[in-house]
Amino acid sequence: MIVITAPTGNIGHQVVDRVLAADEPVRVVVRDPARLSAGVRERAEVVQGSHGDPEAVARALDGADALFWLPPPNPHAATLDEVYSDFARPAVEAIRAYGVKHIVSVSSLGRGTAYADRAGHVTATLALDDRLAETGAAFRSLNLPSFMDNLLRQTQVIKEQGVFFNALSPDRAMPTVATRDIAAVVARLLLDPSWSGREDVPLLGPEDLSQNDTAAVMADVLGFPVRYQQVPAGPFKERFLGAGMSEAIAQGMLDMAIAKDGGLDNGITRTPQHAVDTPTTLRRWCEDVLRPAVEAD
Repeated sequence: MIVITAPTGNIGHQVVDRVLAADEPVRVVVRDPARLSAGVRERAEVVQGSHGDPEAVARALDGADALFWLPPPNPHAATLDEVYSDFARPAVEAIRAYGVKHIVSVSSLGRGTAYADRAGHVTATLALDDRLAETGAAFRSLNLPSFMDNLLRQTQVIKEQGVFFNALSPDRAMPTVATRDIAAVVARLLLDPSWSGREDVPLLGPEDLSQNDTAAVMADVLGFPVRYQQVPAGPFKERFLGAGMSEAIAQGMLDMAIAKDGGLDNGITRTPQHAVDTPTTLRRWCEDVLRPAVEAD
């Protein structure tokens, strides 16, 4: 039995589809089952509730062999630990109680770098990894850079103004990864019961690109000029506060951006295996995902 959390999210729904396609038994934990596709509701066992709730997570992990763990966003949390380690406490207890054998978790790059202890959401995510590893289950932490898919949040401004925004320096080259590649690796691990121990698995995508490089690729694929505009730290944080996020969440986003700009995501030496595991280039992703989204917006 493979348990998948956050099954309606950007990564989770792709993991569900891949595991179901392999004809393995799947159990999903979801607050609102209506958000699942009809096919998933028909083929997967559905546990309604939050995977931060002790009763729901106990029902989900009873008899489970493998778990995909992904905490949901909590834009109003008073602390970052509330989003990550505190939210996972009931699951940690249930993993031990029911003897779950394998855990795959989405995490971040940066462990061992100078910024690891002051990188906002990344720091909290790395602490969560340690809590999950302490359960005694075999554990794979997927260490991720920023997602290409994050650009979808700006499709309207890209289309109307030919610009996209971030707090990163325009020429800082760093890895990015497509969520479809992440989901493929998650599914492969969940379907393979042979691995053991704890291991960090960095997924870097096939190339390092700066924000200016990204703008050039986007412009070429979309067929109109696109430029990158860096947002200063103060306004960057204020955008999150203005969207209703808590002080802790907004500051965590800023701290993470500052850390990434300082080299948080550049601590892993790229190998040919990274292009095998995560083959989607930014150009291919723009052709397959961004261009249709901009044209439909």
